[in-house]
Amino acid sequence: MKEAAMTVLDRVPADDEIQADEWWAEEIRRLAKKRNATILAHNYQLPAIQDVADHVGDSLALSRIAAEVPEETIVFCGVHFMAETAKILSPDKTVLIPDARAGCSLADSISADDLRAWKADHPDAVVVSYVNTTAAVKAETDICCTSSNAVDVVASIPEDREVLFCPDQFLGAHVRRVTGRTNMHIWAGECHVHAGINGDELADQARRHPDAELFVHPECGCATSALYLAGEGAFPEDRVKILSTGGMLDAARETGARQVLVATEVGMLHQLRRAAPDVDFMAVNDRASCKYMKMITPAALLRCLMDGTDEVHVDPDTASRARASVQRMIEIGQPGGGE
Repeated sequence: MKEAAMTVLDRVPADDEIQADEWWAEEIRRLAKKRNATILAHNYQLPAIQDVADHVGDSLALSRIAAEVPEETIVFCGVHFMAETAKILSPDKTVLIPDARAGCSLADSISADDLRAWKADHPDAVVVSYVNTTAAVKAETDICCTSSNAVDVVASIPEDREVLFCPDQFLGAHVRRVTGRTNMHIWAGECHVHAGINGDELADQARRHPDAELFVHPECGCATSALYLAGEGAFPEDRVKILSTGGMLDAARETGARQVLVATEVGMLHQLRRAAPDVDFMAVNDRASCKYMKMITPAALLRCLMDGTDEVHVDPDTASRARASVQRMIEIGQPGGGE
């Protein structure tokens, strides 16, 4: 099949016909150049997808890169809301996602109708939405946030204004804990992967590796447990770090620890190991793999570049309103540090 594909890529290959080997990587780069495309890969993608991409990072940082690169086509290897965000910030570019079925349980936990009804119950509140939301939800939002700047975003809002924070309940709880905000209402949404990394697992791993540092994403169900362990003296407080994906990479480059326990989607380990190859990075839960992220297979990326599918569209009015909520966040600062 490979010889035929190298000379006549005239049919869609089956997943089991494509291996992420040297031929595949060369073909991806050739097709990307032919299509005048840049390939973006989220930190949670398969290692082979990350390695062939032009840029790897969190969704907002990648979307901002998409707006700056000269290529006319953006191939976003991530989930659908991420490709939407790239389209919002690059309305005149063609944005492709290798598999349009790649959704997100967190983004799906609140709809634009849900948010409009919530706003109707709190008409004077300021809506803060995590970037892990659909374009339609961003369009109903006053200001977006990432996990790295959520505290700053909420702190920028006058103290007498109610805040509606959505959709992630664990990130919201972290922000309320840090800011001490009492007039902050939190939507009960979650990422099924991060929510599944529980406190018992983290405590068990911490006991087994007493000299390790803990890198915990604030979307995780175990984030509160990590802080509890530190507060109770069961684990040194200076070794518990609640971090965005971008923050984890920064901390990895600076850590003096020999071992680091990581509580987030397991795809993140690939970039952490590249950033600090002498550190032993271990997943708190090695089953914390997002099935939607992993829908972007080597075959799907090849098909995308061959056929120009699947293109992502956002209604211009929705995109304009969503762009305003993202821009307000960027004006506050720290806009590309990660979800």
